[in-house]
Amino acid sequence: MKTLIVVPSRYASTRFPQKPLHTIAGQTLLARVSSIARICAEADPDVSFIVATDHPEIEAHAKEIGAPVVMTDPNLPSGTDRAWAAVNAFAPDTEFIVNLQGDAPFTPPSYISAIIESGRTTALDAVTPIVQMSWADLDELRARKQETPFSGTTCIVNAQDEALWFSKNILPAIRKEHKLRAAGALSPVWRHIGLYGFKRGALAAFVQLEEGHYESLEGLEQLRFLENGLRIQAVKVPAAPSAMWGIDTPQDADHAEQLIAKHGEPLAEFTND
Repeated sequence: MKTLIVVPSRYASTRFPQKPLHTIAGQTLLARVSSIARICAEADPDVSFIVATDHPEIEAHAKEIGAPVVMTDPNLPSGTDRAWAAVNAFAPDTEFIVNLQGDAPFTPPSYISAIIESGRTTALDAVTPIVQMSWADLDELRARKQETPFSGTTCIVNAQDEALWFSKNILPAIRKEHKLRAAGALSPVWRHIGLYGFKRGALAAFVQLEEGHYESLEGLEQLRFLENGLRIQAVKVPAAPSAMWGIDTPQDADHAEQLIAKHGEPLAEFTND
């Protein structure tokens, strides 16, 4: 299955302008995320990657770090639309497309490998990873939502791990929680990781659809799939060493530097001899 990992990399972020070029512990954000994609591409002959950008400065930097790059329309509404444009411009015979967000430098390469492997076998339209939250992680998420209600996305699945719904609310509500806490360290809440793999036909259909009602309310693109009858396979993956996912603000970048200083480089096992 010919697979393309697309790293959408937009220049004009409202909350963090020129974000892909920002340096975190000695490496730009783009360099860090491109390294993740490169690791996956080098491990599988059917996988390649491309940076999809809208600005010549990012294009020039991608070339400096040896990352293949394609220019896309700056007026595209989302990273998903940019991924589709990149596929058509760079590798139109691609069968499976991974959208690796360009602001997610702590993404384990194993998560990407897991959704690619699932994409080879699932009959569903798209694939995305989820992580079962410990009670401690759930408590932390609840506390964070007191200040930032739209941080963190949860997912509920059926017995075949098909996604039934995603929400910025914590799903499910939990009755008799004290009994479940006494029974084990893991909660029944699954946190969604913002990483997607799309079958080509599904992505082509997605970008033609209007924004969904619940997608608009929640601010979650994946709900457009579910609102239109497309189906998403959830892949259960182990929790990553860092719970931090995306870099949305300069403050997030500062926090990322602190995490790297404390825990070391996230890709050290792939770069050390």
